[in-house]
Amino acid sequence: MRFVVFGAGAVGGVVGARLHQGGHQVSLIARGAHLDAIRERGLTVVDPSGSTALAIEGFGSPAELHWEGDEVVALAMKGQDTAGALGALRAAAPPRTPVVCMQNGVDNERRALRLFENVYGAVVMLPAAHIEPGVVESHASRVTGIIDVGRYPSGADEPAEAIAAALRESRFDSCARDDVMRLKYAKLILNLANAVGAICAPGPDNERVIEAAREEGRAALTAAGISFDAPEVTDVEGRWERMGVQTDRRAGSSTWQSLARHAGEVETDYLNGEIALVGRLHGVATPVNAALCRLAARVAADGAGPQTLTAHDVLAEAELQAVAWTR
Repeated sequence: MRFVVFGAGAVGGVVGARLHQGGHQVSLIARGAHLDAIRERGLTVVDPSGSTALAIEGFGSPAELHWEGDEVVALAMKGQDTAGALGALRAAAPPRTPVVCMQNGVDNERRALRLFENVYGAVVMLPAAHIEPGVVESHASRVTGIIDVGRYPSGADEPAEAIAAALRESRFDSCARDDVMRLKYAKLILNLANAVGAICAPGPDNERVIEAAREEGRAALTAAGISFDAPEVTDVEGRWERMGVQTDRRAGSSTWQSLARHAGEVETDYLNGEIALVGRLHGVATPVNAALCRLAARVAADGAGPQTLTAHDVLAEAELQAVAWTR
């Protein structure tokens, strides 16, 4: 089984590195300066024990690989890049290739299933960063992360078990889940905070905005009849303790990292935007999540970097009054 990691940024780069170190065959698909650095110097992994350069082959697209039929593709790009990636993958990979969505959000699996027969969801709990080309950072000292895998929309079949076993051999906690999307929806609720931490400077009202976004999220998913109760996901402090995360070294969320790299786009439309979509479909108001989508897109397009706004900017965009936070 060869792992093709499509999107070798923070999560994809660390997953690919650990699989390589675990003795598995790995190919990375990256782009731009990051790809150039991987080809020239290898992929450098920085973790609490030090820095290691790994000679892992890097490619610019699926068309550059020789596909033998034993590949498993791990999608690790942001949600806004999924459609283009899947189109390129379909043009090169066999249709029965297992595709594992190691991404935030809950829409990637559905889009992948349009084009591929065997699609798997993976709920990824992995403190990692990618700011510098050719370098990824892991901030856990015990196990690198926790990645549970399951067939989409449900089921835990033999490939899911094999993928989980390979991850366990590579310094991850992992098991096959027959209801992995329940866990992914639970993580979606957590990820509604990403945009706040990315676009808002630290301040006393940030937590109130985050809780308002999550209240909207829980209401929308409940109205839609979607299960999202997963204590194993929502116990963030317990999970970090289990992984040995060094919080003082940890970079911001993936959304924060995108703004810090001036990537020009963020994945907020596939996190907070998912809640806005579900709310509109089921008659639940989601003004805070919709406002975060609009503001995050503006900040990314402006290229100003992270934390340039405030919680009150979000309130104003959502057309909510400050008095709402005093109840």
